[in-house]
Amino acid sequence: MIAARARLDIATDNLANVSSDGFHAALARGRLTAHGVEIARVGTSDHGAYRRTGRPDDLAIVGDGAFRVESSDGTIAQTRNGAFERDRYGVLRDAAGRKLVGTTLGPGASVRSGFLETSDVNAIAEMVDVLTSQRSFESAEKVVAAIDGVRQKSTDDVARIK
Repeated sequence: MIAARARLDIATDNLANVSSDGFHAALARGRLTAHGVEIARVGTSDHGAYRRTGRPDDLAIVGDGAFRVESSDGTIAQTRNGAFERDRYGVLRDAAGRKLVGTTLGPGASVRSGFLETSDVNAIAEMVDVLTSQRSFESAEKVVAAIDGVRQKSTDDVARIK
């Protein structure tokens, strides 16, 4: 049941971000351990499509890389969301108010102005995964209920024999 719940959480998180620019979908990877099935969240290296916005401060990285942004407390983070706006001092900032401080680009990568990278989430595949996860969860619930029923019957039978 824990594995089904983990798969469901990953799929619903992906669906919630299907329209978030620069979002990379996570994949659920399962493995069998001595304690049962374990689900891990693994990021993808796929890139979303590029959407023309015509706004010069919208930036998209073509290829591997990320924008480096700095929050007001000095924390540096990386993002693929290139929706920036200039503040009153001409500094590029994202929707969270973080300042663009640079880029980390892979070999052959470039930055395009006037474009945004869309999410790489496949909404149909994620909906199928949500339904599959829900069915797995429901099946596990039925098995647990059946086991509880057998235990209750056994307890009743033992009490009746005494």
